[in-house]
Amino acid sequence: MAEAISPLYLATAVQAVIKAGAMQLAGIDKLDIEKKGTIDLVTQVDKDVERMFRALIGERFPAHAVLAEEFELTGDRQNEAEYCWVFDPVDGTTNYAHGLPIFCCACSLERNRQPIVAAIYDPSRRELFTAERGAGAWLNGAPMRVSSAGTLIDSLLCTGFPYTVQTDGDYLLGLFADFLKRARAVRRLGSAAIDLAYVAAGRFDGFWEGKLNPWDVSAGALLIEEAGGQLSDLAGGPFDSRFGEVVASNGRIHAEMVETIRARKRTD
Repeated sequence: MAEAISPLYLATAVQAVIKAGAMQLAGIDKLDIEKKGTIDLVTQVDKDVERMFRALIGERFPAHAVLAEEFELTGDRQNEAEYCWVFDPVDGTTNYAHGLPIFCCACSLERNRQPIVAAIYDPSRRELFTAERGAGAWLNGAPMRVSSAGTLIDSLLCTGFPYTVQTDGDYLLGLFADFLKRARAVRRLGSAAIDLAYVAAGRFDGFWEGKLNPWDVSAGALLIEEAGGQLSDLAGGPFDSRFGEVVASNGRIHAEMVETIRARKRTD
């Protein structure tokens, strides 16, 4: 019999992402932007939101670990704590820094490396995506289900490009072109958490991306599972948020997506 999930866990995730959304909107017109890499940005809001979250978890669940983007320490990803909160203070920071309203906050609680509750909040649209393992997935309280598209040619897909795009561009664009030829259309929004939430909500039929971090995918992965979708790594093997790559779909087109990726790898 599975261990019961405390209602306080999901309530905490929801509280955190809604507070984060308020902080994101309040700070968007007065951003202090820094570079973590050539095209990898961070704002003061990213840091302030993460500090808020760490303080909340430290007070409410002092025995729980936190894995989050801005203040990650060496070894955090290998932490063996039973409970670990995985948090992205601003997913879509490049969009956010440019005033493009496609960004969110993503939060999950993992138990033994498996997410058990998740919340993603898009403050620009006031959309709250939530899930609890074994109980379902919801958008603003209404149940969510993945789409019914049965083939790639009938599917709207989404992907993202890693910060290594300037060196890996030929492969990434080649794979993007492969999907363009096989799908109805392909989009690129700039927020992996929103992309995954949209697959769970049936807005996208599938999503793929590599070189991701746990905070990009942990919450969205649970949304998709609970909405009836399917997850794997790029080769079709088991999904692991620490591995850094994902194919997410409604399940019906999953084999076609994986085969498209495998075919590109065979030609490179």
